[in-house]
Amino acid sequence: MRRFVWFLVVVLAIAHWDYWNWNDRGLVAGFLPVGLAYHAAFSVAAGATWALVARFAWPAGIERWASEGDGAGDGRGAAESDEGPANAGGGAET
Repeated sequence: MRRFVWFLVVVLAIAHWDYWNWNDRGLVAGFLPVGLAYHAAFSVAAGATWALVARFAWPAGIERWASEGDGAGDGRGAAESDEGPANAGGGAET
């Protein structure tokens, strides 16, 4: 499934270059230009493909690596951490 999902990503990348719709002055449903309708459908397809990527092709190894970190990803900035520059001088607080 993972290869199929990446195949869809490549197909969408190629299909995004819709040079065939530039000179078409037709309307879809009587009011929507063909190029705009194509891009609306393309956006829905891209959203569905991204949902498939998130479900079947997300790099789980990176998620594990990020969660196993050394505490750097605990949400505290350098000034708030115990080893940060704020405590590096060793001076007394007033």
